[in-house]
Amino acid sequence: FPDLETNSELNSDDFEYEDEAKLVIFPDHYEISLPNIEELPALVTIACDAFLSAKSPYRKQDPDSWEEELQASKHAKTLVQLDNGVRIPPSGWKCSKCDLRENLWLNLTDGSVLCGKWFFDGSGGNGHATEHYKETGYPLAVKLGTITPDGADVYSFDEEEPVLDPHLAKHLAHFGIDMLQMQVTENGLGDNDIKPRVSEWEVIQEAGVKLKPMYGPGYTGMKNLGNSCYLSAVMQAIFSIPEFQRAYVGNLARIFDYSPLDPTQDFNTQMAKLGHGLLSGQYSKPPVKSELIEQVMKEEHKPQQNGISPRMFKAFISKGYPEFSSNRQQDAQEFLLHLINLVERNPVGSENPSDVFRFLVEERTQCCQSRKVRYTERVDYIMQLPVAMQAATNKDELIAYELKRREAEAARRPPPELVRAKIPFSACLQAFSEPNNVEDFWSSALQAKSAGVKTSRFASFPEYLVVQIKKFTFGLDWIPKKLGNLFSAFLDVSIDMPDFLDISHLRARGLQPGEEELPDIAPPIIIPDDPKAFFSSLLDKPNINESSVMQLAEMGFPLEACRKAVYYTGNLGPEVAFNWIIAHMEEPDFAEPLVIPAFGEVASSGATEFGAVGLDNQPPEEMVAIIISMGFQRNLAVQALKTTNNNLERALEWIFSHPEPEEESEPALDVIDMENNTNANVLAETGSEGPRIKDGPGRYELFGFISHMGTSTMSGHYVCHLRKEGRWVIYNDLRVCASERPPKDLGYIYFYHRIPS
Repeated sequence: FPDLETNSELNSDDFEYEDEAKLVIFPDHYEISLPNIEELPALVTIACDAFLSAKSPYRKQDPDSWEEELQASKHAKTLVQLDNGVRIPPSGWKCSKCDLRENLWLNLTDGSVLCGKWFFDGSGGNGHATEHYKETGYPLAVKLGTITPDGADVYSFDEEEPVLDPHLAKHLAHFGIDMLQMQVTENGLGDNDIKPRVSEWEVIQEAGVKLKPMYGPGYTGMKNLGNSCYLSAVMQAIFSIPEFQRAYVGNLARIFDYSPLDPTQDFNTQMAKLGHGLLSGQYSKPPVKSELIEQVMKEEHKPQQNGISPRMFKAFISKGYPEFSSNRQQDAQEFLLHLINLVERNPVGSENPSDVFRFLVEERTQCCQSRKVRYTERVDYIMQLPVAMQAATNKDELIAYELKRREAEAARRPPPELVRAKIPFSACLQAFSEPNNVEDFWSSALQAKSAGVKTSRFASFPEYLVVQIKKFTFGLDWIPKKLGNLFSAFLDVSIDMPDFLDISHLRARGLQPGEEELPDIAPPIIIPDDPKAFFSSLLDKPNINESSVMQLAEMGFPLEACRKAVYYTGNLGPEVAFNWIIAHMEEPDFAEPLVIPAFGEVASSGATEFGAVGLDNQPPEEMVAIIISMGFQRNLAVQALKTTNNNLERALEWIFSHPEPEEESEPALDVIDMENNTNANVLAETGSEGPRIKDGPGRYELFGFISHMGTSTMSGHYVCHLRKEGRWVIYNDLRVCASERPPKDLGYIYFYHRIPS
């Protein structure tokens, strides 16, 4: 089996090396140099060649994910700067030749602030920075808004490429800019490059506090492979749960013994390997005294845990999922759901560790006019808690801050000290339990559209409760962004998350005395004059509920995948569309744009549009949902598609000629009920017995949380805090330390464990 990758890399610029391969025969350690056709059997030679030619996860990285290494500019060392008294304020910049306030560049020779327009950055502008270079010949410019203590984006007009400026701090100081005090701003960055404000960054990472490194089993860090901190944070939390420890690390020997010939493609092998690396303590050992003395003598005493590099795990778990296979930042909540899905599909032993997260949600829908109700249940894994911004306890401070911020921006002064919105947890819990309006609600009691409301309650409480704070909303560019204060002036909020949580009052109660259920009647079928033209128009101009799309995308799924999910499930709501996403998220074209199939196309010959045929050769669920969305009953849609060999046009014509549904011959089809269940994979596996749940009291204790720094799920950084052996520990990539000030009020995902009765 492949060794666990550790965090030890050589700088190829400092060493010259040659590859040498040998076949070693144990237990005598007899070595045979390769290649060696004369001494080895043909089968062994073929196996050795295949092994040597196979690409490791290190070499399988997407070439597009690697950043081009920048070179120092030839002008940096000899750059002449004019002593013209120009001083650049820390904010409020504007192009000196137009009104643009974004994509601004500071010329490092004369201090001119001008807008840019060059392809490598992708931002718009009027090209005044380039024009200025052509007029003056001043070669270097730095992008305002990207300056941090670690550097900035520098462009050389003469060399026509981004460059490094080794003397940047000196060049900026000439115009009154102190690099050590600078921070990234939104206006200076693209969608995927937005970096968090220093204040939030410092609080969540506990910067400025001397933290004691932790070593030993359970205190192993993970190397950041390039925006892979979302993976590290989730896996640290997952392997702090005993059920996952037992399932993978406890069964390590058995999993390895029964792994396939290619263990790199086996989920359980990779989970066991990663879990062993995190929990064994072999990769988290304190430095010996001789190393400490050497570090002190060199004045570079910076204790570093070795940690592990999860390249092989990331390569496998992102297979078939383009978003996770890239080096771009991803949403930790989306990755957690993806991981649970893989755990469900790859059982290990009799115990499924993901059972600890699963719970049932009871949804009560009420017709506001007739007052009649309908109760349904669905499966879920995460409690999504809305941020009740209207309940902020410091509204006056927020209003004053916003006024000062606007004044400072207008006067080009430094912004005032940040004021964070303070939201009571009780208000968020109240917002979760309040009724929500149901769009396009059709009342079976009135046989017409009416106003409807829906409330959600827990039909069961999980062993481990995962709470996601919905800090993200959508901007006009459809990029998920964190919720800010009442004016969207800043983007982080503080919620007083409790150490002990009691949600027993959210237990579902079912149909209550005096309540009357809505009749089980489907909407009436309206037969068009020209069925073929009507159906073709539906395909040409698909009606997609953008509200449902937004709710799904808010969970972190790709926008195009959300649009397809809503379309293929006939606008039946985000819960049904979520089911589609779970079932199709491994497909290569999962995040590709929606392509409408041609009218009359046969699904069996066009599976790329509708997916594979359903269970037991049943019609594809997407085709069934399309017909249901037109107002037909499910069993009628299924029967029509079966009769017409899954041809949409013929199925519709068959329905119009057979308006009365016949008896369903295969009731097993209802194993996957797209209208009532969230996770089709789980329910298909459990059959008529229903989903496996571990119900119990609704009282919990906090044991971990994942925090996010940044303005979007597509950027920023994740850090995990876990409570171990009576104290909090911070897991920040490779750095594992005892936490002194865990920022429990700034978390994004919280992990609670049920308190035994």
